[in-house]
Amino acid sequence: MVNFLIPVLGYLAGSLPFSVWVTRRVKGVDVRDAGSGHATTTNTIRQAGFGWGALVLTLDIAKGFIPTWLALELSGETWVIALTAACAVIGHCWPLFAQFRGGMGLATFGGALLAVNWFAFVIGLGLLLFLTLVIHHGARASVMTGILIAPVFWLFNLRGLELWIAVAGGLVIAYRFLIDWNRKYRELWLDREKKQ
Repeated sequence: MVNFLIPVLGYLAGSLPFSVWVTRRVKGVDVRDAGSGHATTTNTIRQAGFGWGALVLTLDIAKGFIPTWLALELSGETWVIALTAACAVIGHCWPLFAQFRGGMGLATFGGALLAVNWFAFVIGLGLLLFLTLVIHHGARASVMTGILIAPVFWLFNLRGLELWIAVAGGLVIAYRFLIDWNRKYRELWLDREKKQ
């Protein structure tokens, strides 16, 4: 029963739309009605400021960290831990509590990795930053990160739980970011459209 309930908890935790709640409380707006149109940290920064964005980032990381850590402690089964991490990311992207219109999942994915191996988190973040600088397009870099993170972990001899989280969560990230494949960028990390 625990092995079934923990992934469900992962999805429900991921579904907590902190960016939507914070911007609505602070500015009286829906974070998804401007900018990228997604419930993300960067969109929160645009609409509510850096401090509120930092809070949302922390909470979004926690949405991946806490359920994954609980799966590690209460189950210990590799498939349960990887599935829980993926479900948290899915919840963030398609949240039950926000009409299934959520964020992009990177922070939650990072939190899941952080729960099992801080070094894997650092390598994953480094890969994302490297690809963003090389490709000069945040969404395409994120798609490639989702695809390449598991092979990169393998090369770094990270072949335990973090590898399976990378496989499961990476596929969700790659799929999710396809929606922004053709988005025009003015700033690498704030994904705002170029002025004409």
